[in-house]
Amino acid sequence: QVHVVESGGGLVQAGGSLRLSCTASGGSFIRYAMAWFRQAPGKEREFVAAIRRAGLYYADSVKGRFTISRDNAKNTVYLQMNSLKPEDTAVYYCAARSGAVFTTHYEYDYWGQGTQVTVSS
Repeated sequence: QVHVVESGGGLVQAGGSLRLSCTASGGSFIRYAMAWFRQAPGKEREFVAAIRRAGLYYADSVKGRFTISRDNAKNTVYLQMNSLKPEDTAVYYCAARSGAVFTTHYEYDYWGQGTQVTVSS
């Protein structure tokens, strides 16, 4: 029903920046909550940021460094990541659900394939 694709990952030095993009097709994008999660090896998948309508939500670990935004005309959500740290290294996933924002991964129905972000020291 909904196809989610993210991109923009890569290898950066600590203190650098990356911009991730996520496009969702096949549904009513404007009604979706869109979120970013990340998962490092051996760790649980954790919430990063989410956006729905006028609401913005961030994990404490990224607040002030990451910015989530959306372009409804392009059915695309972005995650601008600045001041990256080695602990930000993870596979980043874009997720979507119809309705309210949740910070738990199991509440989301649609997922992208993931994009690797590696921050070197």
